[in-house]
Amino acid sequence: MFESRKLRSWELALLLSLCVALLTGIWAQGRQAALAQKLVRLHVVAASDTPEDQAEKLRVRDAVLTVLEPKLKTAASAKEAAEIIRCSQGRCKRAAERVTNQPVTVSMTREHFPTRYYETFSLPAGDYLALRVTLGAGEGHNWWCVLFPPLCTEAIASERAVETLSTDDVQLITENGTGYILRFRVLELWDAVKSYLTAPPS
Repeated sequence: MFESRKLRSWELALLLSLCVALLTGIWAQGRQAALAQKLVRLHVVAASDTPEDQAEKLRVRDAVLTVLEPKLKTAASAKEAAEIIRCSQGRCKRAAERVTNQPVTVSMTREHFPTRYYETFSLPAGDYLALRVTLGAGEGHNWWCVLFPPLCTEAIASERAVETLSTDDVQLITENGTGYILRFRVLELWDAVKSYLTAPPS
């Protein structure tokens, strides 16, 4: 009888742990989704990983930012920024083509990004609206940043860069110590579980 009670206690502990993990994952995903609604990202994908193509990727990045950053100064929300970017896709494509001989594809898309740690802030894994610029076959390492708020350059140091975010959002992406890292790890684990559960049988 003692062994039976011990087993039931172990099962209860496991069930409670699973419930806590599930609720924590749902909460973390909700925080990421709320944050993602306030951001628009830039994603530049190189044709390959050769040094030439990787250098070309950075030239294209700079060309696209030269087009977009002045225009986005008037945007007061992610929705306004997204509309400005959509209307500027043609200019972005032409600017990119001036600094590369590769075919250039430019599109607005919702993409899944991994957790990204920058020097002064970090972003949790999840789905974000992004301007995707693909060079050639798009088989090389990529480069990404946040177009809105303007976090692609030193704008992270300015008040305007975060004025569209709530205090909680700012703390989520800039908090020092283990706080945000722990939350981001939860999202990474949650993503891994979801991918496992939704993967087609092999």
